[in-house]
Amino acid sequence: MRMMVKAVFDNQVTTEAISRGTMQKDLEEMLGRLKPEAVYFVGEDGQRAMLTVLDMTDSSQMPAIAEPMFRAGARVTFLPCMSLEDAQKGLAALTS
Repeated sequence: MRMMVKAVFDNQVTTEAISRGTMQKDLEEMLGRLKPEAVYFVGEDGQRAMLTVLDMTDSSQMPAIAEPMFRAGARVTFLPCMSLEDAQKGLAALTS
């Protein structure tokens, strides 16, 4: 299932990681494990945030996905999502 994972990071934790020079490496390792379809970095309520879209085959993957983000001081939210093609397929099924 396509899943959007939103991680809103604690500013103090991420500012310290940036100051230590470890933030980029930490992100590269995290994203290397996740292999996301897409990743976006945004601001949310004055906090640094990351939106990733990935394929999750089983809900048992949630702890492994979220734990590195929790360690980075993030609040993590999992949101099932669809591509345009997925939405079109779902809507077509309503009319058949």
